[in-house]
Amino acid sequence: MLERIETIEALRERLAEISPAAPKHEVRRRALVPTMGALHDGHAALIDAARRECGVVVVSIFVNPLQFNSQNDLARYPRTLDADAALCLDHGADVLFAPSAQEVYPEPPECTVDVGHLADHLCGKFRPGHFRGVATVVLKFFQMVQPHRAYFGEKDAQQLAIIRRLVGDFNLPIDVVEVPTVRESDGLAMSSRNRHLSPEERSVAPSLYEALNDARRRILDGERDGRAIREAAAARIPQSEQHVVPGFSRTVNVRLEYLEIVDPATMQPVEEVDRPVRVAGALWVGSTRLIDNILVQP
Repeated sequence: MLERIETIEALRERLAEISPAAPKHEVRRRALVPTMGALHDGHAALIDAARRECGVVVVSIFVNPLQFNSQNDLARYPRTLDADAALCLDHGADVLFAPSAQEVYPEPPECTVDVGHLADHLCGKFRPGHFRGVATVVLKFFQMVQPHRAYFGEKDAQQLAIIRRLVGDFNLPIDVVEVPTVRESDGLAMSSRNRHLSPEERSVAPSLYEALNDARRRILDGERDGRAIREAAAARIPQSEQHVVPGFSRTVNVRLEYLEIVDPATMQPVEEVDRPVRVAGALWVGSTRLIDNILVQP
């Protein structure tokens, strides 16, 4: 039976009943799956992993205004709470915690989390303040739920690295669990933003994953020059303000925001690929921004 809870006080009271803060048995361990809603099969994989490993599973849904650089993007973010609740129920979550912005931020926050150099590159370079908002709200939800384990998707690799560092730097007694990216049949990483893609845009969207795989093949074939790998991989993406999609009458605007090779832990660029790396990219298809990454071990 899924319980829908909207206040921090009610959440804490219910969790104290069903999952003690320091359980003696694994079956009582508490899991948190933090999301912004508009749930899909990628989120379902997070809930499934939490369900297998923990006795109590909390899914949070909160569209965090602190991490949006654009008010239009915040307003456009899909909100589908009833459908999200049905998915949580189907996958065995115990609690759906969906607080309001007023509940999470009763006053504009003065104290936030500085994520340092982990946000210098990739998405952090193009979305100033985004990861400060992410780290701040995740820390707040960690305090509200006090989970033993928290589940995050590999697709958001920079976010994952920042959360791992947050847990380590603040000595939080939480295991951060990484769950592999769930993809469509053509390789497109599942994302809540995919629903904004028109049919023409959807046909172009997998080119980002194709570019990442091109970089992986070059690394596995022995190429070590990071710049050469990036340039060759980026060339696989049909960038154009008027890209013509075969089989469609309308053109599509396609723009590669970045394609980088970075250290998986520090998120710093790697020029000589002589160790495991993440190849990561962000691609604008129409007005929708898509991100993806893959881990490569040369």
